[in-house]
Amino acid sequence: MAAAVAPRKCIGVECPNDAGTLQCPTCLKMGTDSFFCSQDCFKRSWGSHKAIHKPKSNILNNFFTPKVVSEPDPATGQYNPFPTYPYTGSLRPVYPLSPRRPVPSSIPPPDYAKDGIPRSEQKFVGRHNITILNKEEQEGMRKVCRLAREVLDLAAAAVKPGVTTDYIDEVVHKACMERDSYPSPLNYVHFPKSVCTSVNETICHGIPDQRPLEDGDIVNIDVTLYHGGFHGDLNETYYVGDKAKANPDAVRVVETARECLDKSIELVKPGMLFRDPGNVIEKHAKSRDCSVVKSYCGHGINQLFHTAPNIPHYAKNKTVGTAKAGMCFTIEPMINIGTHKDKTWPDDWTSVTADGSLSAQFEHTLLVTEDGVEVLTARLPGSPGGAIPIPEAPQPAEAAA
Repeated sequence: MAAAVAPRKCIGVECPNDAGTLQCPTCLKMGTDSFFCSQDCFKRSWGSHKAIHKPKSNILNNFFTPKVVSEPDPATGQYNPFPTYPYTGSLRPVYPLSPRRPVPSSIPPPDYAKDGIPRSEQKFVGRHNITILNKEEQEGMRKVCRLAREVLDLAAAAVKPGVTTDYIDEVVHKACMERDSYPSPLNYVHFPKSVCTSVNETICHGIPDQRPLEDGDIVNIDVTLYHGGFHGDLNETYYVGDKAKANPDAVRVVETARECLDKSIELVKPGMLFRDPGNVIEKHAKSRDCSVVKSYCGHGINQLFHTAPNIPHYAKNKTVGTAKAGMCFTIEPMINIGTHKDKTWPDDWTSVTADGSLSAQFEHTLLVTEDGVEVLTARLPGSPGGAIPIPEAPQPAEAAA
């Protein structure tokens, strides 16, 4: 699951600063995020900020247009929750979402499982200290990443035309329960499902719903598990049916994304600058006439789902920092066939290409070793999917003599 690059901004009145970890205590009780840069800024803004704590009266509600939803299909009960939204491509959400899947109390959850607020991560916002895992912690990461790979492979085996992404979510959730693991995306900042499924023009963070996969689609499945106090994160993009494998654009963007990840991993070792993978990724993407998404990045991962360092995937980024043995982070380039720009659906999660073009992504969790890198989420011999040849571009016919 990708981390957003943009820093959180202070919500103080006319405050231009980035936010720290200070939150309004009343908003915390209400389950609302409200971050300030300092105690002074919070006090200065209190007069206007406190207004959001008051519930809107019925009279005020009459002045606001309610959320528009399409009429449910009489035969299926399904509907588009955002029918007036200017979608960039042909993909549409198909609701209702299935109920939140339960997790037994015997499975230890991360701190955000109940209220959606990752407080342990918030303590590290703005800090640049990067955790160095000891031998025992590294073993914890190896175990959770092995389990995450098993779960992703089970989900990938279910991919075929006619299967809904909600069914893939069910497969992932069940597999997590069987491994005494919590599905990390579930209720992370209120994400409603146990896995992200991103179809066609969706870049990342797609919410599993009732839409059946179609022959010709591509779908990214992003799995993260929480087990033994550690998170393991990986994703791959898969072809749905033979039509997808016969689509030159689909193959080009998927295989380019796969190769971008592989080439960037070759750089990882002690001393690698965190800004370097982006140079390699963008160079290769451009060689295939593809673009690199800039809004999301790789991230540190350990006892926290998202933490330092950030690993941008685009060239000439200004990220500071150097890899050291014992660090754990993801690299997860998102590659588009068209523009690099993105838009977010009104569900506040689904990120799509601004021009509706196809997007693909691959991700591994990586452990920096004394002399290189260990790919903790590496593919197994029987893992579904895998690379296929990129069709050669058709050559122009020679003019008749």
